[in-house]
Amino acid sequence: MTTEQSSPIEPDTKDWTWVLDEACPECGYDAGAVDRADIGQTIRDNADFWSRVLADSRAADRPRPPVWSPTEYACHVRDVNSVFAGRVRQMIAASDPEFANWDQDETAAADRYDLQDPTLVASQLAAAADDAAAAYDGIGADDATWARPGRRSNGSVFTVESLGRYHLHDLVHHRWDVRWIMSE
Repeated sequence: MTTEQSSPIEPDTKDWTWVLDEACPECGYDAGAVDRADIGQTIRDNADFWSRVLADSRAADRPRPPVWSPTEYACHVRDVNSVFAGRVRQMIAASDPEFANWDQDETAAADRYDLQDPTLVASQLAAAADDAAAAYDGIGADDATWARPGRRSNGSVFTVESLGRYHLHDLVHHRWDVRWIMSE
């Protein structure tokens, strides 16, 4: 593995909302198979995985110069959990809110994901995961809140439930992205 951290990362410009309608061919995530009652626990389980990854001595190593290290992916997962927790709470509090745009690539560069300490990221990710899980766990199984809408700035419409399923794909997919570190 390489430790070269200065190579630029290619921005992700894909619209991943299609994963709500079909399984991801890369990571295998199937949003339709997710029970909304399991969203919170799945987020917590994912954080446990990242804790193990970030304890590995290679956590800050990039597998190839233009690919994020596990620590960089973990920073992103931490921030995804925070963003989605805020969006869930916004959907619960407001009628059909429009979410502020979040540029994940700008955040990665501005926050220097490539220089962050894996141990600190692990604790921050666990806290963000607990917060996000609590946002979903606070909704009863048959509560109409699951159907409350919200919109991204690009016009994509979500319900609380579909947002949770979309959120989980990000976590599962990035776990798949760093599978190399857990294979040895």
